[in-house]
Amino acid sequence: MSLQLDSMKELDCRLIFHLAFPALDMNDTKRFYVEGLGCRLGRETELAITFNLGGHQIIAHKVMVLPPIQQGIYPRHFGLILSSESEWQEWHDRAQQKGLKFYQASRKRFPESRLEHTTFFLEDPSHNLLEFKHYRYDSAIFFERQDARVGEDSE
Repeated sequence: MSLQLDSMKELDCRLIFHLAFPALDMNDTKRFYVEGLGCRLGRETELAITFNLGGHQIIAHKVMVLPPIQQGIYPRHFGLILSSESEWQEWHDRAQQKGLKFYQASRKRFPESRLEHTTFFLEDPSHNLLEFKHYRYDSAIFFERQDARVGEDSE
């Protein structure tokens, strides 16, 4: 399910995405990402924890006060686009089995179109939102420009 890498030599691509995000309680954060999502643990201090999320580096940075909690999934969330529906289902099933907090239940967006995808959102202990999705057509990830719909406002 989750890509586990011990060194750059194991990568089949040259680019790894990096994302830093705020975390209030580092123990809760570590539990959510490692025990809940199955992320591989990287470097860790009392102020920051590095995780491997699907082969990408995400880093929780300790904050004393969280930013205001947004209402809805916009403007800020992050996550993974899974390459197969079965892989997406594995992530979904794991989140359910581990009792992770679903911010938005699984659903199909833009059905019967070239943008069709299945998606669900999780909320981590610091109210960061994570989206996991699988597109029916790979071309919808970056192309399909003739259909300009993006996000909730366009549905």
